[in-house]
Amino acid sequence: MMARSVRQQSLPRARRPHLSIGLQSEPPPPQLPESFSVDSLPKYKKRKSAADVPVVEAPSAPSRRRVVKEPAQWKEVWRLIQQMRKGKDAPVDTMGCERLADSGVDEATHRFHILVGLMLSSQTRDEVTAAAMGRLKEYGLSIPRVLRAPEAKLRDLIYGVSFHNRKVEYLKATAKILQQEYNGDTPTQYSQLLKLSGLGPKMAHLFLQVAYGRTEGIGVDVHVHRICGRLGWVNPKKCKEPEQTRKELEGWLPAKYWRPVNLMLVGFGQTICKPVGPLCGSCKVSHLCPSSNVGR
Repeated sequence: MMARSVRQQSLPRARRPHLSIGLQSEPPPPQLPESFSVDSLPKYKKRKSAADVPVVEAPSAPSRRRVVKEPAQWKEVWRLIQQMRKGKDAPVDTMGCERLADSGVDEATHRFHILVGLMLSSQTRDEVTAAAMGRLKEYGLSIPRVLRAPEAKLRDLIYGVSFHNRKVEYLKATAKILQQEYNGDTPTQYSQLLKLSGLGPKMAHLFLQVAYGRTEGIGVDVHVHRICGRLGWVNPKKCKEPEQTRKELEGWLPAKYWRPVNLMLVGFGQTICKPVGPLCGSCKVSHLCPSSNVGR
């Protein structure tokens, strides 16, 4: 038994055979010619680094808007409303926010006048806003002046505008922010404007258009909201608020119309397409308007 065990231990261990099924041996590496040189290789262009790649700016607001199917014959409706607005006989034509700022002041103060006019105009007729702005300018409408003025005095000056007590608080708070954070000037960005007290999307867009000549969106107030619903330019069942109307309108209206649409429709709403008792019989687009009462 012991001899058998010794015999097993003395036998050499068999090597495992190399499996090469389905594999082919690699060909020998090619031999380089004696005349080979690194300099003879073709020259490749250096790959651009991140610093070499040109910066592409983000698309502007109009190109990022949600696409909505445009209403039928809207260009004809636009043309006819423009005809009716040629007389510029609406209150907004002489008392809009861009008409209320004093032209004899420095640029920063002029922009502040535009901002204040927009803040006072919320839910207030243009005639009342213009009268209040006149009293403020006579008193001395500037950021330092507003900061020093007693709230009671400001309330007297803007009395008549809607929510005048609350708007005095907005004026004070806004003047403080402009003095401390913007060196006595006004913000230049839409997002910054929305952080000011009493300033909504409509006012922010209108301010950028008038004060800085930049159109980044449509200023939609109650007139634009109402008329777009009546004309079928937006879906009135889905667009219950002006901000909803703005988003849908921007979805199909070409960007070059974004600035003039506010002034055109506001004046149209003040003179013909009134909130109560619209003058459909005198309207040139009544035959294209789904809300017209002509012949009904």
